[in-house]
Amino acid sequence: MRYAIGLPTVGPFGDVRALLDLAVAAERHGWDGVHLWDHVLYHEPGWPVTSPTVAAAAIAAATTRVRILLTVAVPRRQVQEVAQDTAAIDALSGRRLTLVATLGSMDREYTEFGLDPGLRARGREMDLRLDRLQDLWRSAGAPPVPIWCGAFWPRTAGLRRAARFDGAMPIFEDQRSAPVPVAGVEGCAAFVPGKDLALEGFTDGPADADRLAPYATAGVTWWIEALGWWRGDLSAAATRVAAGPPRR
Repeated sequence: MRYAIGLPTVGPFGDVRALLDLAVAAERHGWDGVHLWDHVLYHEPGWPVTSPTVAAAAIAAATTRVRILLTVAVPRRQVQEVAQDTAAIDALSGRRLTLVATLGSMDREYTEFGLDPGLRARGREMDLRLDRLQDLWRSAGAPPVPIWCGAFWPRTAGLRRAARFDGAMPIFEDQRSAPVPVAGVEGCAAFVPGKDLALEGFTDGPADADRLAPYATAGVTWWIEALGWWRGDLSAAATRVAAGPPRR
């Protein structure tokens, strides 16, 4: 199992410089990757919301080893711009980019920009745009970027989509407040055998490594250490990063 820090791009974390500092520290302290959210709005009025694409490019230029796990809400993006941005970031990073394709978690990010928020409509657009994205990479001569698909267990549509690509990053009810049941992880893993499976959660440091062993046995290949305002401020996030991954 490999280990990444998970970074929101909103509120106290809605600052590219702060995200860059955490990513550079993650590489220095032995983490394997950095995961970035994707939002253009958020629930809290007045909160800053920064660009994950700009943050990913900055991290690509300032690091040499960590993998950049870039979330993109594909149905609300112009696919030609996604293709161009991801190919450029992948090249800048030396082929260290993974695209985490999601439907997006906020209806307002669709309705306020004249887009259909229906899940079926988003799903159709996701499938069309992922196919088109790969065509655009090929036509430009760009190496393909690994694609993970988001999902919300126990729904299975996202996992069935993920089986066509390189991996899955499912989310679970209440996973910010309680550990994810191993049985749920096993259910997800059954849809993506032999592919990457990323799980977001929380630990205090290397001493928690044994607690993650059942997840590795269940098929998890990436642990995403969820950092955010619900765990403290940027200083608290930096302290957790410096403690290192929960690696055996």
